[in-house]
Amino acid sequence: MKVSHRFVVVVALFVTCLITANIMAVRLISIPDPFSSLPAAIIIFPLSYIIGDVLTEVYGYRQARRVIWLGFFCNLLAVGAFWVGGLLPSIIPEVQEAYPVIFGFAWRILLASFVAYLMGEFSNSIVLAKMKIRTSGRYLWARTIGSTVIGQGLDSVVFILIAFSGVLPWGDLGMMILTHWLFKTAYEAVATPFTYRIVNYLKRKEGIDTYDKDISFNPLLITD
Repeated sequence: MKVSHRFVVVVALFVTCLITANIMAVRLISIPDPFSSLPAAIIIFPLSYIIGDVLTEVYGYRQARRVIWLGFFCNLLAVGAFWVGGLLPSIIPEVQEAYPVIFGFAWRILLASFVAYLMGEFSNSIVLAKMKIRTSGRYLWARTIGSTVIGQGLDSVVFILIAFSGVLPWGDLGMMILTHWLFKTAYEAVATPFTYRIVNYLKRKEGIDTYDKDISFNPLLITD
């Protein structure tokens, strides 16, 4: 595929959402009972799923797969850089104290984040691509919301169970999973008109509308 400037913009936005969400995740925001608190990253992280839908719908699963792995390694690079930065001494004591609070990552949380990201993003992309074939390209709203229900559901379950099992009661874990899942799915549903506009614009400008027929959906085949 010939790389266009529009594709580069979409990829840059996807990676930016991921790295920004990691930084914002340290801040928790409270929401009314009976639901639990949510990380501030909830503001921007669901955008990565919307952008992932655009990538798969317009450019196809092959390109989306490459971008998902690119996002993973960019995230890994950012985390490594933050960690090294925290080891270096600062001439400002306040910065030295605040830095690990903002940019430090508990390894269990980090593992949960990486595993949940890969499982959620790949399931979202695969489901959308297969639904597109089944529906002959119709009902974009059903594909974006349906793939998000599965992708964000897996993301929420995997992240919260790995990060907080044994730390919080099972009832609290269940409520956290439900809260994250409902919020992210609602986010996707509300953004559906915006997704339609972006998808239609890109298809028209790029002159493509990819159907992923007769391809391997193996997430590991980056160079396929």
